[in-house]
Amino acid sequence: MVCNGCKIANQRREFEGKFEHKCPFCRHLAPDNEKETKMNLMRRIEVNDPAAMRQMGQFVCYKEGDHRSAFAYFSKAAELGNAIAHHLLSILYDKGEGVKKDEKKVVFHLEQAAIGGNPFARNNLAKLETLNGRHHRA
Repeated sequence: MVCNGCKIANQRREFEGKFEHKCPFCRHLAPDNEKETKMNLMRRIEVNDPAAMRQMGQFVCYKEGDHRSAFAYFSKAAELGNAIAHHLLSILYDKGEGVKKDEKKVVFHLEQAAIGGNPFARNNLAKLETLNGRHHRA
């Protein structure tokens, strides 16, 4: 995972030096079409990159309406500790997209995402606790 500071520094270096845009993860030229983007994601997935798994689930599978595949990618990314994937799993369980609705799993994945530092999950968890009358937990 490349931190935002490194990513911004790389973008500034490219802009100021008029260099071609390269991926801060692999240092190859950034893909210029969807096919190359998917191929790059698959290469990263093959080496168990949880961010790539989450991206494939979110920006490819879910966007195309393939909720079951999105669920599979989010699940693997969450197993590897990706907080955003936990948050996205909570949404799938809440809406029943690709999986059966399950309130306990919604709460579990929101808690895991919040523990992992995801502010959106923390917000959703607080709202859920408030709606359930547990203001002390919100």
